[in-house]
Amino acid sequence: MPEHPNNPLLQSPTRPLPRHVAIIGAGSIGPDIGYYLKSALPALQLTLIDINQGAIDAALKRFADYAKKALAKGKMNEAQAAAVQQGVQGSTDYDALKDCDWVIEAATENLALKRRIFAQVEARVAMDAVITSNTSSLPAARIFAELKNPERATVTHFFAPAWRNPAVEVIDWPHAAPELVAWLRWVFCSTGKVPLLTRDVPCFMLDRIFDNWCNEAALLLDRATAAQIDTVAAEFVHAGPFFVLNLARGNPIITETNTLQADEEGEHYRPATIFQSVDHWLTVAPGQRVDVSTDTARAVRERLLGSLLSQSVDILDRGIGTPADLDLGCVTALGFKAGPLALLRDMPHADAQHILKRLALERPGMPMPKRTLADYLDFERHVLVDDVQGVKVITLRRPEALNALHDEMTDEILAVIRRFENDPAVTGFVIIGYGTKAFCAGADIGRFADLLGDKTAAAQYARDCSRLLVHLDAMHKPVVAALNGMALGGGFELAMRCHALVAMEQAWMQLPEVSLGLLPGIGAMVVPYRRWPQAAGTFHGMLRRCDKLKASQALALGMVDALASSPAELISLAVARVQALAKGRTRIPDGPVALPAFDLMSPTAANGLALSPTTLGLIERAVLEAAQAPTLSAALEIGYLAFGDSACTAAAREGIAAFGEKRAPDFARVG
Repeated sequence: MPEHPNNPLLQSPTRPLPRHVAIIGAGSIGPDIGYYLKSALPALQLTLIDINQGAIDAALKRFADYAKKALAKGKMNEAQAAAVQQGVQGSTDYDALKDCDWVIEAATENLALKRRIFAQVEARVAMDAVITSNTSSLPAARIFAELKNPERATVTHFFAPAWRNPAVEVIDWPHAAPELVAWLRWVFCSTGKVPLLTRDVPCFMLDRIFDNWCNEAALLLDRATAAQIDTVAAEFVHAGPFFVLNLARGNPIITETNTLQADEEGEHYRPATIFQSVDHWLTVAPGQRVDVSTDTARAVRERLLGSLLSQSVDILDRGIGTPADLDLGCVTALGFKAGPLALLRDMPHADAQHILKRLALERPGMPMPKRTLADYLDFERHVLVDDVQGVKVITLRRPEALNALHDEMTDEILAVIRRFENDPAVTGFVIIGYGTKAFCAGADIGRFADLLGDKTAAAQYARDCSRLLVHLDAMHKPVVAALNGMALGGGFELAMRCHALVAMEQAWMQLPEVSLGLLPGIGAMVVPYRRWPQAAGTFHGMLRRCDKLKASQALALGMVDALASSPAELISLAVARVQALAKGRTRIPDGPVALPAFDLMSPTAANGLALSPTTLGLIERAVLEAAQAPTLSAALEIGYLAFGDSACTAAAREGIAAFGEKRAPDFARVG
């Protein structure tokens, strides 16, 4: 595949966001694609084309129903709910396409039909209009073989429900113009999707995983029931293969896609014959189980895992997709609890070898590894690395968690920095978040519950979480934080340890830990007071009331050096700042810091949430003690110990419990 930036937003688009999109096929996934686009781009003109007026009417009603539900749940305000329904029209006449700059076909999986549709499309749209197909399996080379201008066409494969599922495969086939592929990835990333670049082969990347997972499940019906197979599969997926097939009416789809793979790649892909005689499977819903004997469970588990590993190594050996995209796509698009390569990494090597050997014996012809298994695991899972003018741009990519930090991501960031910090060809680094919504939404709090009541362990946890930040403090090469969106908690603490900050105009920062009965223990009670003493009053409010700090306010306070109105401008500003800092920078100072007094306040957050007086007292004491510390390292140690203290409070237990139960904490009860 041609080279593209790993982060789609690092490139300057060759054309603007779409103005008028048409979707052909209003019966199934088409309206959901349209709703996603209208939600992300409210000013977009959207046209739904279908031969059936009833399907169009139902699609328009679906828009209204979706907007009504979003309004009721507080996910949209009235103006947004109205905007998503405005500028949407339906037609049975292909002449309605004439003004479109992007046409998405979402019709039945029938090659002849798709070719007829695209002949009509090409006869009506402008020469520079983009044309894409939402096929899940048919290669672009076949679909677009008869187009006069195939360079403006490719496959964009969405996943259900398309208005919510973030994954979309973008197919990089030989005739597609590189500018087209780059633009599509930019559009998707700009509008909240996660574009996954794949080669043009039958079923692309993720459907090769899903279709063969389901086909393998059907082939196992000679030794287990559908309910038993779904019960075993629940170890790996949120919903078993037969439950999903019922939900999606997917039996004909598996038959079609695996027949396509069998015709192209061998009889071992031939679909199970039972798909042709069963309409509905007798199985269990997610979370439910039936009894399965030990031997049967082992046989089912090993065959399902064997299929998963077999397809994964084949995808990587053939360069169909990248390992990071494979794991991320399986989790976001297909509902796996962990990606196949994460599963491979965490299982004993002997078990993986046994599982693949069993598959080779029972399913001859299925792909086997062409390298050692360890070779498939050597990649960054949660960060993307690009080079821009000699500056390494590290993108935090955990879109399913708003790019929140965890141990593995922290170690990957640190490993990338260590790999290049002594390279004379590298001027410095930029750290940015994936997409447009979040720089980093803090730290995953899953481990916090295990720390409650253990001061020593909690303080050590804070020290361990600071390993990247302490390394940044000591670096000679500059690191700039590019705040592409919100920076919360540990994400803001990471940004403030970078050597300069630039931000998007709409970015904002917040320290919400006090609302959980905790305090920010890896620098927020120390570093900002030493770097920006003129803003000490602002930090008091952020720590004690969860005040939000807008990027424009941070600019006025001298915390942020410049604001950008587009991702491309943000990257340009960040790279320029790295280059300027390469000539020298100011380090976080040692020595005591003079602080203004804390104002008297009721234990209430800016949003009205009642806070814990105990936690507020710990924060105030730690801030004052750290300000008097003779060195930065001594001040940071005070913060670590204070975090340990907070973990032993009733407020922390209540805050963490409330977070897990998705309710507001009741600090009045615990103090």
